[in-house]
Amino acid sequence: MADPTIAQKSPFEVELEAGKDYYWCSCGLSKKQPFCDGSHKETEFEPVKFTAEETKTAYLCGCKRNDGTPFCDGSHKEL
Repeated sequence: MADPTIAQKSPFEVELEAGKDYYWCSCGLSKKQPFCDGSHKETEFEPVKFTAEETKTAYLCGCKRNDGTPFCDGSHKEL
């Protein structure tokens, strides 16, 4: 599997709305980071769908090197 493009070496701070579905960009090519805009279509990557459990500020992965979930796990610190 190819490595995704690093969108940025820090998380994206976003406001999530409870009950709303989101599609996190896993390829790193989206112009609407950290969310998918369909740029993955020419790659082997797929967006990661998740539903916000609560309305809150969240930090979504920008480096695309985490464990495959949309939330930052600190992996960018190793880049």
